[in-house]
Amino acid sequence: MNQDVRRLIRARAKPFLWCAMKRRDALLFLACLGVTWPIQLRAQPAARIHRVGVFSTTARAGVWHLHQALIESLQQLGYVEGRNIIFEHRFAEGRMDRLASIAAELVSLAPDLVVAGPNTTVRAIMEASSTVPIVMTYSAEPVASGLIASLARPGGNITGLTSDVTPETYGLRLQMLKEINPKAARVAALWNPNAIGSKALHIMEDAAKQLSITVTSHEARSIEDLQRQFTSISEEGVDGMLVFSDGLTYARRRDIIAFATLARLPTMYGSRESVDDGGLISYGVNLSAIYRRAASFIDKILRGARPGDLPVEQPTILELVINTRAAKTIGLAIPESFLLRADEVIE
Repeated sequence: MNQDVRRLIRARAKPFLWCAMKRRDALLFLACLGVTWPIQLRAQPAARIHRVGVFSTTARAGVWHLHQALIESLQQLGYVEGRNIIFEHRFAEGRMDRLASIAAELVSLAPDLVVAGPNTTVRAIMEASSTVPIVMTYSAEPVASGLIASLARPGGNITGLTSDVTPETYGLRLQMLKEINPKAARVAALWNPNAIGSKALHIMEDAAKQLSITVTSHEARSIEDLQRQFTSISEEGVDGMLVFSDGLTYARRRDIIAFATLARLPTMYGSRESVDDGGLISYGVNLSAIYRRAASFIDKILRGARPGDLPVEQPTILELVINTRAAKTIGLAIPESFLLRADEVIE
């Protein structure tokens, strides 16, 4: 080493030789020489991981595309599973008697919020907790059903989306069923009173009078009820069937489709999933779009918003989907003019 450099180092170091007896002697010495060195590496605080419950009445396979739509939409908002959000998925597999126990299990996990599908799952979470925030998806008539105070200010711990633009949608479905089957004079309404208020049935009955159709009510609260109603509907000799969407009919949609096909009954459903699975026709909301939209409610709540202050949204678009293969199977010729009105035709 050059003698001049050595003298310079010794000269600069002398005033700080006392640091050798101190705890930070080495670091201070290097600092005195102009050498930068990290004195301490501070750990960054870990991002909070939010826990979100997702509660469905059906089996995983029958609803996973909806859950996936929700997860993908949350990713666009910056939520990455395992990094800042984890999901607790629960599936009742059509067993409505399991809803209370599943709801209690979810609440025991102390989630930041729960995404609940139809009215039956929403009510189960409400009964399990009055504080856990709930984001509704495809809820039917939430005000009339007593789930919320109003659409504008739902109150309590609930917000989210409804499945019908207006209750009159039920009447429109009956009208469409008449259009594709003009000879229909007697139609069976398959519905779950635990999930849908009687107001919807009354609206459809009023529409039926104008169409010269007699509507017969068939209530199904469980899988066993469905089987009994299949027998009852067969014995009645009806000309068609209208299935009200709820957790049970959605979860057991393939059973209903199989019955309608065997009985050769033109049947109107409330969700396109039934048509995708072989049903004849549906008129209703796009459930995948609803789950994607639900992500915005989740984001607002996780950021501190109160659920009861977030207005409940109603869908602005309903889609008409027709399965012409199903029509051929039951021997029904759907008018070309009606097919042209469809948003999608499955051939």
